[in-house]
Amino acid sequence: MLRTMLAAGAALIALASPAMADTLLDNVDGMTLDANNAVDHFTGLVIDNDGRIKQVLHRGDKRPRTDYAIDGKGQFLMPGLIDSHAHVMGVGIGAMTLDLSETKSLPEALARIDAYAKAHPDRPWILGRGWNQELWPDKRFPTAADLDAVVGDRPVWLQRVDGHAGWANSKALALAGVTAATKDPAGGQIERVQPGGKPAGVLIDNAQDLVDKVIPAPRPEDRDFAFALAQDIFFSRGVTAAADMGTTIEDWQAFRRAGDNGTLRMRVMSYAAGVDNMVLIGGPGPSPWLYQDRLRLNGVKLYADGALGSRGASLKAPYSDAPGTKGLRITENTALKNMMSRAAMDHFQIAVHAIGDEADASLLSAIDELSGTYTGDRRWRIEHAQIVDPADIPQFGKHGIIASMQPVHQTSDRLMAEKRLGPDRLKGAYAWKTIQTTGSKLAFGSDAPVELADPFVGMAAAISRQGTDGEPAGGWQPQEKVTREEALAGYTVNGAYAGFAEGRFGRLVVGERADFLFVDRDPMLATARELADTKVLQVYVGGRLVWDAKTAKKPGN
Repeated sequence: MLRTMLAAGAALIALASPAMADTLLDNVDGMTLDANNAVDHFTGLVIDNDGRIKQVLHRGDKRPRTDYAIDGKGQFLMPGLIDSHAHVMGVGIGAMTLDLSETKSLPEALARIDAYAKAHPDRPWILGRGWNQELWPDKRFPTAADLDAVVGDRPVWLQRVDGHAGWANSKALALAGVTAATKDPAGGQIERVQPGGKPAGVLIDNAQDLVDKVIPAPRPEDRDFAFALAQDIFFSRGVTAAADMGTTIEDWQAFRRAGDNGTLRMRVMSYAAGVDNMVLIGGPGPSPWLYQDRLRLNGVKLYADGALGSRGASLKAPYSDAPGTKGLRITENTALKNMMSRAAMDHFQIAVHAIGDEADASLLSAIDELSGTYTGDRRWRIEHAQIVDPADIPQFGKHGIIASMQPVHQTSDRLMAEKRLGPDRLKGAYAWKTIQTTGSKLAFGSDAPVELADPFVGMAAAISRQGTDGEPAGGWQPQEKVTREEALAGYTVNGAYAGFAEGRFGRLVVGERADFLFVDRDPMLATARELADTKVLQVYVGGRLVWDAKTAKKPGN
């Protein structure tokens, strides 16, 4: 199957490889954001032989004569969307493994695991992701004993929906050598059965490495297949470019193989998984843009803390629903600043995961300190910034900080966040509008595969502070809504700026790459609920058709 997909993709590129004459795309209901982030409506585009926009045509403009012409049939056309925080290979591998994201109870999850194991008797490990105990009635962490009851003959390892906890059966724990005597690693926690301290089955944050290291690594051909799947999944949701947060050297090589053999269709702005991968991939500094602006190593992804759902986010005060803990620091302050300094000295862009208010405060302080040494256009990125002490929010306006946030986290996490924080700490939660007013740019994403890589659902959440069910009425903390134009900017021009890609893609203007979508409705007029239901009809990257809903096959495992 992989060979077929690669051959088909290579054939597509080969057909398109000879120099193209200018193409007129006409009769469209098109829109983009202009230099002031106001909406500009147009009716046609002229695309040159390099896939760049040569001319934007408005109603009444004379149409030039070109060798090729495409009739847009009056359809809505908009810029290709940018997911500013995703895990590209994780999306593809997730499509190849067990998906527990829709399970509503522990018995339902176990039934799905049992069925999957029986359907794949040849797999030495049962791997998957997506479980979320907060969606289950009893809201407790699952256990190894729960898993042993359905799969005891093979190791099982299943990541929580946020990727910050994993669920193992006894076989997996034994292979990893995790026992009652195993100490919690720095920045991690082993859930235990008391008395005695026997591992209960869930490992949080850095403790996951204990199991991860004994799982057979994907082969290069597995990664190639996963990346091919991921590209189609992103395209199906209208995403033409993504910031890959946590690129390993193996991932990078898969991206390069795709570029070399002509199957790299989407644009990937890469952030290496830690300093070691940064040096392996980039060496003395960020890479140049490769493959007609389809791939670049921008910088490095680091971690300050964990996630709210697994109580790993580092808070200033104890969790309201677990007074005995304030969360976890995956990387302590001194070590984090050392890593940031190591990257900054070679001009790598720095993106740091920080969710809890203590982690965000510490990171803001570190950026302030390091900016005195590492001057210039750094575009420091804070990934997530979910819970921020209102007293710390003004610091986002300093030093050109990018707030890389995910609107769907607010709608997914709302009820859980209320329990974790209590009513007194919600003012700085998912505070998009307030952070933006400091001068910080908002770059929106999905954190896929944590959430679906669906920017239309994200835009709907950003303008309404409501889930797709319309709850809560009036929106949650509605003062943090952004305008429709601001939401679109978060998924286009700001996403490009956050990845040092402005002027290359993100707008449909003269000189930029012709990355665009045909969709079934006007995103600037649809209600929030209608916007979330937007269907992508076709996707073009660099002026070339890369995905068509009529011919696309649903990715699966």
